[in-house]
Amino acid sequence: MSTIKRVAILGSTGSIGTQALDVIQQHSDKFEVEVLTAFNNKDLLIKQALAFQPNVVVIGNENHYLEVKEALSKHPIKVYAGDKALASVVEMETIDIVLTALVGYAGLIPTIKAIEAGKPIALANKETLVVAGDLITKLAKKKAVNIYPVDSEHSAIFQCLVGEFHNPIEKIILTASGGPFRGRDREYLKNVTKEQALKHPNWDMGAKITIDSASLMNKGLEVIEAKWLFGLDASQIEVIVHPQSIVHSLVQFEDGSIKGQLGLPDMRIPIQFALSYPERVKSNFERFNFMDYPNLQFEKPDRQTFKNLDLAFTALVRGGNAACSLNAANEIAVAAFLQDKVKFLEMSDLIEQSMEKISFIKEPSLDDLIATDKETRIISEELISRK
Repeated sequence: MSTIKRVAILGSTGSIGTQALDVIQQHSDKFEVEVLTAFNNKDLLIKQALAFQPNVVVIGNENHYLEVKEALSKHPIKVYAGDKALASVVEMETIDIVLTALVGYAGLIPTIKAIEAGKPIALANKETLVVAGDLITKLAKKKAVNIYPVDSEHSAIFQCLVGEFHNPIEKIILTASGGPFRGRDREYLKNVTKEQALKHPNWDMGAKITIDSASLMNKGLEVIEAKWLFGLDASQIEVIVHPQSIVHSLVQFEDGSIKGQLGLPDMRIPIQFALSYPERVKSNFERFNFMDYPNLQFEKPDRQTFKNLDLAFTALVRGGNAACSLNAANEIAVAAFLQDKVKFLEMSDLIEQSMEKISFIKEPSLDDLIATDKETRIISEELISRK
C-alpha cells in the first residue's frame, strides 16, 4: 500500500480548499491530490488542476463544463460536471481521504456518499452534522469510518482528547472571537453594513462563514456539530468569547483538569492534523510566542444582542429536524443580508420566524431532512419578500 495519501478536496477553490492545497504542496511526499471540485470558480479550478494534476476534476455548475474540459484537454485529467458527479466521484477506489470543504447544505449528500463508500472524512463542512448529525454519526459507525474535524475549535477538542478517549468529558468550552462587532449593542448593530460585517479581526474566511461569525451563528452551528462529534449533551457545551483566537477550545475532565489547544489563527494547522492523523507532520507555519500575547481575554458571549447562539442551543435541545431548519433559514438570511435585502439584526428574526413555521419531526429520515430544508428555504424567501 502506498504511504502517500490521495486526497479528494470538495470545494477546492474556497478558503479551506486553497489552504489544504498549500498543506499538500508543502508535503508532496505524504499527500497527493486525487480529486478537485468547485461549483462556480472555474478559473481557479483550472489553475489548481494544472498545478496539481489530479485524476478527476468536477465543476458543479454544468454551464462551465466545456470551458473546463477544453482547458484541461491536453492533460490526463477527467472532467465531470453537476451535483450527481460530485456525489459519485467520492466513491472512487483511488481516494484515501475526503476533505469536505463545501459551504453549507451542499456538503451533505457528498459526505454521505463518501461515508457509504468507506472513505475517512476530514470535515470542514459543519452544516453536514448540523443538518443530519444523528444520521451521519450512525452511518459512520456502521461503516467504521473516522470523521476528523477540521474546524479549528473542533480540531482543538479532538487534539485535547488524544490519549484521553477512555476518560469521560465533563464539558467542552468552545472559544469564539466575537467577530467584528464584539461589545456592540443592538442600537449600533441596527444599521451595520455587509462591508463592516465582512471584516473579521482574526480569520480569513469566505463571505458566508464570516457573516456567520459576526452574528455568532457560526458558533451556534459549531455547538451543534460538537454534540455529534463528541457525543455530548447541550449542558456539556459552553461558549466563551476569546478575542485573540489563540486558545482554540478546551476540554474539562471529571477530575476538574482542563486541557486547551493553543496556536496562531491559521487554518492550515487543523487541516494538516486531520489529513495526517495520527502523525504530526513538521510544518513551516509561523510559531506562536507568548510574549506577543501577554494578555489573553475571556468574556461571556452577549446572547441577548446576538440571538443566534440561543437559537442554535434551542434547536440542539429540541432535536429532530429543528437544526436542519435553523441551518436552511440561516443560509437564506445570510444570502439576503449580502444582497442588502435584510439588515443585520433582521437575520435572527427571520431565522426564528422560519423555524416556528416548520412542522417538527422527532426522528427524521434523510428524505424528511431534504424536505425540511426545501420547505424552510421557501418560507424564509416568502418572509423576505414581504418586507
